[in-house]
Amino acid sequence: MANREDIMAKISELIGPFNNKGVALTPETTFQGDLEWDSLTVMDFVAAVEDEFDIIITMNMQADIESVGQLSDAVAKLMEN
Repeated sequence: MANREDIMAKISELIGPFNNKGVALTPETTFQGDLEWDSLTVMDFVAAVEDEFDIIITMNMQADIESVGQLSDAVAKLMEN
């Protein structure tokens, strides 16, 4: 079982190709505000996260996830199930 730090590191790695502005990533980094992602970028990134961790992130969950830290917590919770 991966811990939050491992999950955060992997998510940061996955963000790399989508981080066109070179934003420094922290748990508080937001996808829309800081990274300025549009909906297509979000969908592509979610697909990459789902593939990497072998999980499904529902649309309802996505609506509640605004930051890298929230995504890390959600992935950890989904991996427990």
